[in-house]
Amino acid sequence: MSPVPATLLLSCRDQPGLVAAVTDFVFRAGGNILRAEQHGDAVDGAFFQRIEFEPSAGADRASLAAGFAPVADRYGMAWELRFADEVPKVAILVSREGHVLYDLLTRHRMGELPCTISCVASNHADLESAGEHFSLPFHHEPITPESKAAQEARLVELFDGYGVDLVVMARYMQILSAEFCARYPQRIINIHHSFLPAFPGGSPYRQAYDRGVKLIGATAHYATSDLDEGPIIEQDVVRVTHRDTVPDLVRKGRDLEKVVLARAVRAHLEHKVLVHGNKTVVFT
Repeated sequence: MSPVPATLLLSCRDQPGLVAAVTDFVFRAGGNILRAEQHGDAVDGAFFQRIEFEPSAGADRASLAAGFAPVADRYGMAWELRFADEVPKVAILVSREGHVLYDLLTRHRMGELPCTISCVASNHADLESAGEHFSLPFHHEPITPESKAAQEARLVELFDGYGVDLVVMARYMQILSAEFCARYPQRIINIHHSFLPAFPGGSPYRQAYDRGVKLIGATAHYATSDLDEGPIIEQDVVRVTHRDTVPDLVRKGRDLEKVVLARAVRAHLEHKVLVHGNKTVVFT
């Protein structure tokens, strides 16, 4: 049986010997490097690296992690070691608009997203048929200003029951509380229908129309307690003209939203994203 490939993702202060130390660890562990990428931030003095490698036959995963720990400690690294057969579990939050939800579910069915989609949850019942169509549990969790805390507590209990690793906001039109975001740090991905930081908050296409912009965009980012200000993972734009109405902007923007969110979710699932302050390094 072939060894299961592993991915080592790390960040630390840039300093001499980092690449040599990591590659030497893989060599001494009997591994074979399949792919290596790195980035040094000259402004912040930070170093980021992603290495895919094939462990030696019969290598013990716990022993590999324990073997790398002294290297990480020596250089002050933040790191994680993942294996290709560890399939993340994903929960999707949605409200009434289904274009992003259907896109994600279709991509998953086609094998484009390396995960298990555990459930779909919504504050409205409109898209229950989507769950039925894709044979997924659909949970209707209505919310009012007075019931927000209780509704989020039910979501947490629900997601914990499924063992969820990642929460995806597929046009979930609710502001998550700081407590909810803290429960899933860097594990909630949101799609915002503008090229942030332009036009945060509600009705960005109307704002873009009123401003007369020539480009509109979409932004996928990690959700934090600061609305639409979390670390950006992926963005894209499309050109518009004075002839485009607000519905035209919405139509063009929906195409972007689907692609941008799918790219961001896939990058996260493939362990290609490192968060540094309020920015990200996304390896290709």
